[in-house]
Amino acid sequence: MSVPTTVTMADPLWRPSPKAKQLWAINAALLWLPLFVVQAVALVFHWWPVWVHVTVLGVTIVLAILHVAVVPLWRYRVHRWEISDTAVYTRSGWFTQERRIAPISRIQTVDTERGPIDRMLGLATVTVTTASSAGAVKISALDQDTADRTVARLTEIAGTNVGDAT
Repeated sequence: MSVPTTVTMADPLWRPSPKAKQLWAINAALLWLPLFVVQAVALVFHWWPVWVHVTVLGVTIVLAILHVAVVPLWRYRVHRWEISDTAVYTRSGWFTQERRIAPISRIQTVDTERGPIDRMLGLATVTVTTASSAGAVKISALDQDTADRTVARLTEIAGTNVGDAT
């Protein structure tokens, strides 16, 4: 009887751009903006007693500050990515963490995406589409130059790999 060997994988080495913290903070702040608008409208039209306004506003401010200030730092500590000659490996999430490994032989497309805030900060997201039912692997918040080099490298590796990509 053979003894099974345990294989441990190292965490991916590379972090997103340090500007990722700003990106995630801005996105978090934009999520809270509608709630503050609703509270302002409620205050103007006296929908609730003053003590309710003050209580709800206080709770909202505390939660928004935590979300905007703490979550981006936490996400930055967790998010990692790496490319080898055989796979694309990512770790992401802040509350629920996900590890994804996409074999190079399964890559179908490599795309770059830049939203308005990404462009403002000089960032991009590289999306690696594979034949996996789990969906694409995303490498978020890379500096534009790093994203371009990553896309070129993945294209080069995938072009030399004789996989089925299905």
